[in-house]
Amino acid sequence: MDSIKLNTGTFMPMEGFGVFRVPDKEECRRSVLEAIRIGYRLIDTAAVYTNEDAVGEAVRQAINEGICTREELFITSKLWVTDMRNEDTARRAIDASLRKSGLDYFDLYLVHQALADYFAGWRAMEEAYHDGRLKAIGVSNFYPNILTNFCETVNVIPAVNQVELHPWYVQAGALETMKYYGVVPEAWAPLGGGRYTFEDKVLTAIATAHSKTVGQVMLRWNVQRGVVVIPKSTHVERIRENLDIWDFTLAEDEMNAIASLDMGYTGSRAKHFDPAFVRQCFGKK
Repeated sequence: MDSIKLNTGTFMPMEGFGVFRVPDKEECRRSVLEAIRIGYRLIDTAAVYTNEDAVGEAVRQAINEGICTREELFITSKLWVTDMRNEDTARRAIDASLRKSGLDYFDLYLVHQALADYFAGWRAMEEAYHDGRLKAIGVSNFYPNILTNFCETVNVIPAVNQVELHPWYVQAGALETMKYYGVVPEAWAPLGGGRYTFEDKVLTAIATAHSKTVGQVMLRWNVQRGVVVIPKSTHVERIRENLDIWDFTLAEDEMNAIASLDMGYTGSRAKHFDPAFVRQCFGKK
């Protein structure tokens, strides 16, 4: 698997394993452990996913079984909106995430949404970054205008911006903005989040030509754009399949054909994120 260099000087795997909406602790622990056994080294969780503890258990088990060392793993978590009331609440949230996971540090920690006082949250994250508890810090769901203002304001430029990126939401402009500031793009929902058909003729033709699945082609397309991907699954065969993208290369015409599927979303964030889930996170019905 390839890695990409962050602006901190450290390297991040180009493919990881996501645990969004895997709240069942045992299922999450089992899935993460299996992913590590298969070869994943990047694991992406968040405070609001309520499974940081399960991820930590899987990490410790993998280390105890001799599958890998802690240094070989790259663990990401995120600071949620309601914990960014001020710097103190953000500090407590960072401490809580580390405590729940049982880890001494996170390799990457992100502002989950550009909501609430995310500048205060960032200042708390900068402190934890400087004292070594967060090896790298970044953001998530920051659109180009927000990211630009942020990078021109803060002391530590984000290492990563995790946003929705897949063939139906290409976000070429967002990638250009990230490139300008040296921010690595990371794709959540790299397979479309279950909202699009895998029977698209362009994708199926390319997949057939390479003896790969449509999902593998979509993941390969993003990593060839320099985008880190974090597909999620709780099924062992799919977990294994998603990692099997490192033995083929898409040609330039294939890359362009896939990019042509872009639907050009320009609406509000609510268009791309389940509003019911957001309300749930704020304790509202």
